[in-house]
Amino acid sequence: MATLEKIRNKAGLLILVVGIALFAFIIGDFLRSGSTYFRQSQEVIGKIDGNEIKIHDYNQRVDEMAEMYKMQSGQNSLPEEYMTQIRESVFQNIVRDTVMAEETGKLGLTVTPEELFDMVQGENISPVLLQMQIFVNPETGTFDKTALLDFLKRIEGVNEASPADLIQEKNFWLFWEKSMKQQRLEQKYTTLLSKAIVANPIDAKDAFESAAVNSDIAYVMQSYASVPDSTVSVSKSEVEKRYNERKELYKQKEAKVIKYIAVDIVPSQEDYDNVSNEIEGIKDEFKSSANVADLVNEYSEVPYMDVYFSLNAFDPDLKQFAATAQVGDVHGPVFADNKYRMFKLVDKIMAPDSVKVSHIMLAGSSAAATAALADSLKNELKKGADFAALAGQYSMDRSAQNGGELGWFTEATALRGVGADFRDAVFSAPLNEVVEVKSNYGTHLVKITGKTANVNKYKVADIDMSVSPSSKTYSKIYNELNQFLTKNGTAEKIESGAKEAGYNILTNVTVTADNQTLGNIKNSRQVIRWAFKEDKGALSDIFECDDKFVVAAVQGTLKEGYRSLNAVKPQLEAEIRNEKKGDMIASALASKGAVSLDQYAGLTNSKVDTVKFVNFDTRRITGIGIEPKLNGYIAVAEVNKLSEPVKGNNGVYVFEVYNREKDAREYNEADEIKSLEAANAYRYSYQVIQELVDNADVKDTRIRYY
Repeated sequence: MATLEKIRNKAGLLILVVGIALFAFIIGDFLRSGSTYFRQSQEVIGKIDGNEIKIHDYNQRVDEMAEMYKMQSGQNSLPEEYMTQIRESVFQNIVRDTVMAEETGKLGLTVTPEELFDMVQGENISPVLLQMQIFVNPETGTFDKTALLDFLKRIEGVNEASPADLIQEKNFWLFWEKSMKQQRLEQKYTTLLSKAIVANPIDAKDAFESAAVNSDIAYVMQSYASVPDSTVSVSKSEVEKRYNERKELYKQKEAKVIKYIAVDIVPSQEDYDNVSNEIEGIKDEFKSSANVADLVNEYSEVPYMDVYFSLNAFDPDLKQFAATAQVGDVHGPVFADNKYRMFKLVDKIMAPDSVKVSHIMLAGSSAAATAALADSLKNELKKGADFAALAGQYSMDRSAQNGGELGWFTEATALRGVGADFRDAVFSAPLNEVVEVKSNYGTHLVKITGKTANVNKYKVADIDMSVSPSSKTYSKIYNELNQFLTKNGTAEKIESGAKEAGYNILTNVTVTADNQTLGNIKNSRQVIRWAFKEDKGALSDIFECDDKFVVAAVQGTLKEGYRSLNAVKPQLEAEIRNEKKGDMIASALASKGAVSLDQYAGLTNSKVDTVKFVNFDTRRITGIGIEPKLNGYIAVAEVNKLSEPVKGNNGVYVFEVYNREKDAREYNEADEIKSLEAANAYRYSYQVIQELVDNADVKDTRIRYY
């Protein structure tokens, strides 16, 4: 009972303790689920009309496109600037695909399997496939449907257990298949819209006449720059009115305004001297050594290649040396393009530059089985068996589809592609005889089906030593910049201290989240990412951006919305000021009563110029520029009649049409309407989709990751 009484007396405290425990349990669960939500939100790198772009999906598409680039370029890796372009291209494609999916979904537009079949194997082959080199017949230079069908047969049934090259080919196909479907879907959509807008006879007649009548003019121009700005006043209300009229043109994304110092990381004179001394130090050994391969591989940035080259394979400097040197001659060291070079002619022969090779590649489960099959096939070939047929049946690589044909090889391509034994075999084998050679890929039965004529070929040792900043130089440049930052440790001070320290500082540089580089500075995306994480007044550490050190400071933030009146005020003032200058110049010229261009030239302290073939559709008038008002006045002016002063973009013009000619071709309404509609369709195909993209609510938050 005493215990119960104690519990009753402490009931309030107990309720409080239990309440706190329950709250802790509930809030803990919320925080756990909240952390999951937070992780999910971190996975989102953008939104398009509310549709989330997940980082995994984005990265997957980036990887797909990167693989396509690698396959097409033959590179194993891509430089960062390529990857930057790929990431941007992928994001823009996702935006485009998303807005198109929304619009075509509303209209019920799809690409059916039957359409896809027609684009691949039917009468309407997709333009995507028509331009692919792997499906072009090398003899005709045109698309070869047989090559495409052979490719599709080869990848049919490919799965995860298939050879890596076949998996890569299948992925290549799936990537372009998606591209073909998207292209056809967009074509349907834009065609539907273009067919809804029909050119009428009035449009056709106007378009024909605008381009059919050409005028030759003489003119005089007085530039707005001839009137001092101080003589023309522009009021605040005039600028505000113009700003409000143009406000929709001043939409902007969120941006950061920064200033930055970029310092080149370049070699010092000591670095140049060190490389010069190093290459001079091995010159005697280079001259006397009978085996220069080790010397080249030790000192040169370009490894030694034990092959003979024709002159056409050399750069101009090496070509000139090889063509005139005797075996054993050495040239250099010479300095050019920031590197020292030294050449030695090792040997010289007369031989074919290239050979055409076919092979049957054998790679069995055991060496004995492969050897037995090779002997069997050689016996069959001696009896007259068809090489191409046996290659199609037994060869283990892609060339089997082409009867074993590998194409033309130089010594260098044979060495790089297969190996030294293969190179020796194909360049020593008699024409049309079959020889056996082994490589890392397996056993090859090789047949030489063609040889180029004998030419002079040269084996050259080439030592290339570029001059790059040493660690000492790198540290010196870095330390000097670091000391500058220590002395001028705020965003305000670096601007005033830069000139004294000999640094060039760029100010008021606007960067948006989708800018991939800071000006032309490579690998500078990191600076932009930093700026978007910081507030006004922040000063960065030193960034290493490829061959530059960069220090940046945040000057301010431009919020998403409209550029402020102050931001566009200078350009609006200049525009209004020029308009007022135009009124002043035109009024002054009209009051002078001049009756010839020569008189106007005297009044404007200028000269009479001429320009031919100006019509209403001329976008840029030769020697004048873009002046649409002038185009309009010229189109309706009487021949040999002096015009009134015409206010343009750059100045005031007075002109006279001294000759006018009309196109000799007759007006054909049907042809003009057809031409106009074709031009409109081409324009709509870009403008309509771009308008959808521009109007979409796109949130790009990739800057948190890239």
